[in-house]
Amino acid sequence: MKKVTLIPGDGIGPEVSEAVVKIFHAANAPIEFEKVEAGSHMIETYGAPIHTSVIEAIKKNKVALKGPITTPIGKGFKSVNVTLRQALKLYANLRPVKSIPGIKTRYENIDLIIVRENTEDLYMGIESMVDKNTAESTKRITRVGSEKIAKFACEIATKQKRKKITSGHKANIMKLADGLFISSTKKICSQYENIQYEEQIIDALCMNLVMKPEAFDVILLPNLYGDIVSDLCAGFVGGLGLIPSGNLGDDYALFEAVHGSAPDIAGQNLANPTALLQSSIMMLRHLEEYEIADQIENAIFAVYKEGQILTRDIGGTASTTEFTQAVIDHL
Repeated sequence: MKKVTLIPGDGIGPEVSEAVVKIFHAANAPIEFEKVEAGSHMIETYGAPIHTSVIEAIKKNKVALKGPITTPIGKGFKSVNVTLRQALKLYANLRPVKSIPGIKTRYENIDLIIVRENTEDLYMGIESMVDKNTAESTKRITRVGSEKIAKFACEIATKQKRKKITSGHKANIMKLADGLFISSTKKICSQYENIQYEEQIIDALCMNLVMKPEAFDVILLPNLYGDIVSDLCAGFVGGLGLIPSGNLGDDYALFEAVHGSAPDIAGQNLANPTALLQSSIMMLRHLEEYEIADQIENAIFAVYKEGQILTRDIGGTASTTEFTQAVIDHL
């Protein structure tokens, strides 16, 4: 039995987390969840949405699964996601984007991997007020961080038998910061003879993705561009409610749903748990529980292929618990 830290989160987080727990139990997955709390409901107790005890729990268990947590826009507390990534040195964000059988979108047979540097760039949160009318944010890119994420992308590409890595940048404008990123990624990727390497300016890359996504394979990006492009690609297959995400470092791994906490439907049994389920499947494979991961994935895909018990975001009428039970019935 392997112990995993579970952070249900807030909003719809507890509901989708409970769906994962029920499905894992039904599948006899050899995982023991240790639940810890983080989110807006913890501010009154700790003065912040996350306490150091949460980070210590993840360090103890090495692996965590996290539901969505609300982050205020323009004010309030620092993003819990950013806090965890920086505290645990989770330098790599991995987002596979793959078409799900039975879900019709404008695109077919999408199969992409987004590799995003996770701890540098503008998301370091280095901000200040120059004067009362001027705010300033610092974009920081390092050679060490860029080479490390490039090596991660190359290893993922090699392991999954991918043929091409496309590095996105804006080095025509940010010649030093983005220039350092692409010179570093090119250096590392050139050491892998089995991988074709190319670079595209980020705005052109976005246009080309929308026009011809099949021309891409693995996409390697700095933090901010990676956040935007991974959400763009999620739209190819049905949206953020379906896409998994993993944050990985040398010592720890955190898997999470990347969608928001949807407070408008919280507690109404309407949320789609697929994104967190898909992330939990990534987690199982990280823990080398491949057979259980395949069983749960096949059960989810069977539900979507039948198209009878779907949540509202996919055009159905099923509740969270009804969808969860349908997956269990297919195990």
